Amino acid sequence: MEHARQNHPVDLTAALARARTCEPPGPDTPAGPAVPAWPGRPRPIPAAGPADLDLHALLRLSLAASDHSGRLRPASSAGALHPVDTELVVGTGCSLPPGRYGYDPLRHRVHHLGPQPDGTPPGVTAELSVTARRTVSHYGHRAWPLLLLDTGHAAAALCLAARALATGEPGTRLDGRAKSPLAAVHVPPRGPVRGLGGAPRPRPSASAPSPEELLARRSAPPPLPGTPPQDALRAVLATAARAGAGDLRWCAAVGPPRPGLTELSTDGTTLRRRATGDARPTLAAWAAGQAWIADAGAVLLAHGCPADADAPHIRRTHLRAGFAVHLAHVTALRHGLAARPVGSWQRADLGAALGAPPGRDWIVHALALGTRHADEENTT
Repeated sequence: MEHARQNHPVDLTAALARARTCEPPGPDTPAGPAVPAWPGRPRPIPAAGPADLDLHALLRLSLAASDHSGRLRPASSAGALHPVDTELVVGTGCSLPPGRYGYDPLRHRVHHLGPQPDGTPPGVTAELSVTARRTVSHYGHRAWPLLLLDTGHAAAALCLAARALATGEPGTRLDGRAKSPLAAVHVPPRGPVRGLGGAPRPRPSASAPSPEELLARRSAPPPLPGTPPQDALRAVLATAARAGAGDLRWCAAVGPPRPGLTELSTDGTTLRRRATGDARPTLAAWAAGQAWIADAGAVLLAHGCPADADAPHIRRTHLRAGFAVHLAHVTALRHGLAARPVGSWQRADLGAALGAPPGRDWIVHALALGTRHADEENTT
């Protein structure tokens, strides 16, 4: 859509380079409307039939706001500013008639925008774009990587909701080739219902999250003390590495009793030490001076995206980082950990800090982890 194209930087490489510097953003500006001015009247999402893809549940578990302010939603967003906008291309087999719709996450309603394109597959494709102004209003020139990370988080939230509802396996487009939509998630229906009188709905796999888990996920407020157990840390790293699809490298800065950088072994079954020494104070300085990170139990790090990366590479790695960190966040919660994504990174040249050539291996995204969170700390 035009609103998204107008908000995209002409030179994403230069925008990222500036976002990585220590230059502070300017004063806050108005964020503008939280939802695009979709044309037409808002429509409720109908109840799903026995064989329909339940779009009401899919969107409620992934993108819908759960409070009147609109800030509290299942997908994480820098500053709770939620710049991601969603158009739904609906095919057959859904609880909405086929067509193209704009989604309003504050009211959980849709606006009919027109017919579905020729060749639309069964199910729904959520096309994700951004209104940059919402994030720029607070983060200024640091907004561009955050916009991409937020889009990756939204894509992951849709995939998790699809798996919780036992739909067909969702497919994603996170290749970074397009400016708008930045990403897309296709959720197919369950498939034909067989047998007289219909058949039972398929059950989610044992690894799929439950709807209750997805509605309860939150970013824990700092501090997040307590070094995670090895099995939990390995599971979080493994989830991130799988979801990252090879575009990024992953490690974790852990605290006492053996502070250092830890990563998965080559076969992915164990952890190994990459470096010794406590990296958390440096990470706190690099993360826009968020001092609490120095006391987090561990910090999962997505790194890569060299300084000379072109725009598709930048989009792809940041989209993938947001996607993977969101899935890792849910894995952390399943292991009883407190977790909080950390998106803003300045001067965070991890490769150079470890003795490699500068400009080749930057921190892109992170997930702070702990065994206790602020509410528990305040009661002990």
